[in-house]
Amino acid sequence: MTTEAVRVSLLPEAGVGKAFAEASRFRDDFFDCLTARGDTLFELTDALLCADGPVTTPVDLTLTAEHRRGHGAMYDALNSGNIDVSRLRRVLAGPPQLRAADGRLVLAVDITHWLRPDAPTSADRRERLRPDTGSASCP
Repeated sequence: MTTEAVRVSLLPEAGVGKAFAEASRFRDDFFDCLTARGDTLFELTDALLCADGPVTTPVDLTLTAEHRRGHGAMYDALNSGNIDVSRLRRVLAGPPQLRAADGRLVLAVDITHWLRPDAPTSADRRERLRPDTGSASCP
C-alpha cells in the first residue's frame, strides 16, 4: 500500500497539524479494514463522500474524479471485496468526539427533505402534511 493511494483526497495545503494527522490516521485505519479489493473500495468510498449530489447507482461513482478505475473494477470490488466489520466498528468509534470551545459536543444532523417512510430505523414514522401559511409565528 502506498501513502499516495490512502491520502489522495486530503489537501496538501492542510499542513502537518493535528487535524491532518488525525484524518490521515483515520484513513489509514479505514483502509486496513478493507481486506479484499481494498484500493477500489477505498476509491468508491472517497467517490461517495465527494459526489456533488445524491448517488443513484454505483456506476455514478465511477464518473467522479476520486474513482480512477473503470466500471469493471467497481463491480469486482462490490462483488468480491471484503470489509472486516468488527475492525471497522472500532475504527469508527475510535476518533475523539468533537467539542466546541466551551466543551459542548459538536454533532452533525441530517436535515434532508427526502421522505423515507420505509426506512428501517423509522418504523413508526408517518407523513404529516401541514399547510404552509407563510407566517413565521405559526409552529
